[in-house]
Amino acid sequence: MVDRALKGSDRAFGEIVRRYQDLLYRHAERMTGRRDDAEDVVQSAFIKAHRNLGKCRDPERVGAWLFRIGANSCKDHLKSKRTTVPVERLPDLVATDGDPEREADLGRVRTDIERALHSLAVEHREAFLMKHVEGWSYAEMSETLDVSVPALKMRVHRAREELQGLLQSYGS
Repeated sequence: MVDRALKGSDRAFGEIVRRYQDLLYRHAERMTGRRDDAEDVVQSAFIKAHRNLGKCRDPERVGAWLFRIGANSCKDHLKSKRTTVPVERLPDLVATDGDPEREADLGRVRTDIERALHSLAVEHREAFLMKHVEGWSYAEMSETLDVSVPALKMRVHRAREELQGLLQSYGS
C-alpha cells in the first residue's frame, strides 16, 4: 500500500487512513480530552504523513510510523493549548448503586483524577494512558514511540507516583 501511495494512488493512501484512523483518534482523544481537538490532531497527522510518506523507513511498520506522527501532533497541540483529559474517557472507577452521596463522592474523585492527569508532563500522561488505559505492552509502546522500554517504564512509574501524591494532596 505504501508503495502504491508513493506512486500517487489516492485509493492506497485512503486505505492506510482507514486502517489506522481509529487508533490515532483514540489516542488523540485521550491525550487532548476533546473530540474536536482529537479530530484536528488526527487530520494534521495524516496530512503530515501524506507529505512525508517517502520518509517512512520501513513500509511494513507504517502503523507505528503513523502513530509516532500522531503522538507528536498531540504533543504539539498540547504545548500550544492547555487541555484537560475528561475522566469520562477513563474506565469506570467504581460502579454506583444510585446512592446520591456515593455518586457525589465519585464525582469528586473523578474531578481530582482529571486535575491530577492534567498536571502530569505530556510524556508521562501519554505513557500512563497508553499503559493503564489503552492496555499497551511496554514493547508495543517502545516500538511505536521509538522510546526505550526502560525510559517508558520510568515515565509510567513517575506518572503513577506523581498521580498518587497529587490525589493524596487533594484528599481523594
